[in-house]
Amino acid sequence: MNLLQRCVFQLSALCLYNFTMTSGSDPYIFTSNTLPRDPRFLPPLANGLLGWRVYHSIMHMGSVYNGEGGDCHRADVPCPLSVTMEMEDPVQQSYSLNTHTGVFTHTISTAIATATQSFYAHRYHSQLMVMEVSVERQAVTMEPVTVKLSSSFTPQSKDIDFQSSPDYRGGRRIQGQTTAAEVPGGPRPTVDLIWTAMPPSLILQPEQSHSRWGFLLALGNTAQSTEASFDEGLSLMASGDLRDSHQQAWKELWLDSTVELAGSETLSKAVIGCLFYLLSAFPPLHDVSGLFGGVSPGGLSNGGGGQDYWGHVFWDQDIWMYPAIALFYPRLARAVLEYRVRTVDGAKDNAQKQGYKGLKFPWESAVSGREVCPEDIYGQQEIHINGDVSLAFQHYLYLTRDLSLFTEGRGSEVIWGVADYWVSRVTWDQKDQSYHLLGVMPPDEYYYDINDSVYTNTVAKSSLQFAVELASLLQHPAPQEWQKVADHMKIPFDQKEKYHPEYDGYIKGDPVKQADAVMLGYPLGLAMSPEVRRNDLEAYEAVTDPDGPAMTWGIFAVGWLELGEAEKAQKLLEKSFDNIQGPFQVWSESSDGSGAVNFLTGMGGFLQAVLFGYTGFRIQPERLDFKPLLPNGLSELIIRGVSYLGNKMDWMLRKDEVCVILREQSTSAEESAACALKVVLQGTGQKIPLVPGKPVTFPREAGHICQMDSTISCWPL
Repeated sequence: MNLLQRCVFQLSALCLYNFTMTSGSDPYIFTSNTLPRDPRFLPPLANGLLGWRVYHSIMHMGSVYNGEGGDCHRADVPCPLSVTMEMEDPVQQSYSLNTHTGVFTHTISTAIATATQSFYAHRYHSQLMVMEVSVERQAVTMEPVTVKLSSSFTPQSKDIDFQSSPDYRGGRRIQGQTTAAEVPGGPRPTVDLIWTAMPPSLILQPEQSHSRWGFLLALGNTAQSTEASFDEGLSLMASGDLRDSHQQAWKELWLDSTVELAGSETLSKAVIGCLFYLLSAFPPLHDVSGLFGGVSPGGLSNGGGGQDYWGHVFWDQDIWMYPAIALFYPRLARAVLEYRVRTVDGAKDNAQKQGYKGLKFPWESAVSGREVCPEDIYGQQEIHINGDVSLAFQHYLYLTRDLSLFTEGRGSEVIWGVADYWVSRVTWDQKDQSYHLLGVMPPDEYYYDINDSVYTNTVAKSSLQFAVELASLLQHPAPQEWQKVADHMKIPFDQKEKYHPEYDGYIKGDPVKQADAVMLGYPLGLAMSPEVRRNDLEAYEAVTDPDGPAMTWGIFAVGWLELGEAEKAQKLLEKSFDNIQGPFQVWSESSDGSGAVNFLTGMGGFLQAVLFGYTGFRIQPERLDFKPLLPNGLSELIIRGVSYLGNKMDWMLRKDEVCVILREQSTSAEESAACALKVVLQGTGQKIPLVPGKPVTFPREAGHICQMDSTISCWPL
């Protein structure tokens, strides 16, 4: 299906849904007459390789770090596009971020002309960033119109030893290498910049009614790749296709992941902003190459020395950000997992240094996979990261049945290496006939050196069970210890209070930093009664730090939606609005604006409340469960592009009914092996085949999507 056909299909689907926006304003465009007082909340522009906060003199490049071990951080790269625009006697100014197109714009109007400055990180050609300025005369006059450009750029960096190089095709150039490797004797990345020289002013001549100027910035790790990107940018600029090719790439992304809500413009804009910034952290769909360096809590635009967790990759990527991406984009989900595969050697080294077998993924990761956390205790004790990584692989397999990732893609090394780690890390207690994990730090980092974190033990048990399952699928002999340890892993539970203590010795009512034990039901999927689920939620909601990290309340919302309490869930979810700072929907880690900025972790938790809470989606081995429920303030939720077993589905949820439409299949090799699907309703047992292009509507109730009954399996042979 080509892009035009897809657009026509989307339009027809909208007609079937009879959906209209509740506001005349476009929720995809964030506009303000002023900039945020705190420059940290200026909008970041990124494309999976390059990241920059508009107007800032510093930018970053994926996988380019400086500093050894705990000093490792994203290397600061000077940005030649750190330019502001001014005109004499302005009448009106406005700033806007168009998330449809990924373009940030500053517009100044005077009595005689309007000037527009635009920035974008090219969504298709990821080594390019662009600034464009256009001036249009608004009054008949023979005066020249002058636009002043003020730059804060200096061709220097505290992290990279830059040297000036000869100009290339009219562009200025510097080249350099980071000053310190991540590991002793390891490689030090090189960075090459070529950019269009920036004049101090632009002039619309008296005989001109309008004019346009373009300024390119190309970055790469080699001279050859940077020159090729600069050449491509010049060619696209000459043909007038530079911005069009960028906007087209964003258009294709949005066709595969649209989430729209009717009834709350605030919620709708928050969801759109979260998706936009999260997608900006991922590479283009056509090029998920080995350059992708994972996703850090503050994204590519942040993470220099001493800020935003140094740009390191945490469990935030695998547990908080990944689920929303995996639901829509199998290619991007696989890119996350391939990043972890590339760090296997480092994970093996981490385990050996701790005296254990298998793989120990770092609490904070950069490029090598070796631990780069500045404080040893986190790398030593926050071992649940291993299970978090395994869970991401598990959900990918259930959503795609792509075994190639686990065979030639080496994903099996990850899963089995994690299992071997758990077996060597546990301690057997003859008295209670259980395995224990001692001396750990749970997700709730208020506590450390504790025993049997309920989250850690549960995610360890789950990853051991998945290792056995994967071994069976691949006909690989599984050590008996994997199943034995899983079967006898201690999962703390208070029989009297009917709830899960956060760890062995936890006293009910003690303060909690963030979501921890409440994550047992989702995303870990630990079986429990509604009574226990409720008790867990009530016990920890009352004592969770109200100023804790932003992702927490989304998980509470998912839990209450499971129990059918939509209004309580919505009240908790809306606490997250306090973390949205300024007009451009940029999140802070804490509600008072402190902590990491462009906090993708919080955005990921918020999105999960919408994508897995309102829908009730749960990823199971042979099916995709759903149990939809909307709060009173929402009349409709539309989710387009849900990816399952090679198919794309569009969903519409209303108060009393659900509509699902299976998209027409393209002829691409990736989607040619899509499985035939059906809807199975839980209450009535009704089975409804999903026919491409034909909407299926049924009363709102729980059920699941699964493969049609067939003698032909979707599992590759």
